[in-house]
Amino acid sequence: MSRAVILLSGGLDSTTTLAIAKSQGFECYALSFDYGQKQKSELISATKIAKHFDAVEHRIMQISLADFGGSALTDENIEVPNFKESDEIPITYVPARNTIFLSFAMA
Repeated sequence: MSRAVILLSGGLDSTTTLAIAKSQGFECYALSFDYGQKQKSELISATKIAKHFDAVEHRIMQISLADFGGSALTDENIEVPNFKESDEIPITYVPARNTIFLSFAMA
């Protein structure tokens, strides 16, 4: 059986990815990150989703992205704003977050 590492945030996109991989017969390993984000509800959801889809393993890696700069998701001094449409980079952007996650998954 082929294996797949699924980066599981707890959101809709990664849940769909896990569901598709399972439906195609992959042995799925779920990987989530506690990167110092304020909202832990995503990690709780990811754990439930991994169990629901019978992931072989669900690992939550502890890493800190707080030193990467001013993101409202990782900096206790910056409040997470309500949604507003803007052409600017949002204050909730965490620089290179997904690239870092992919690097861990490939390792």
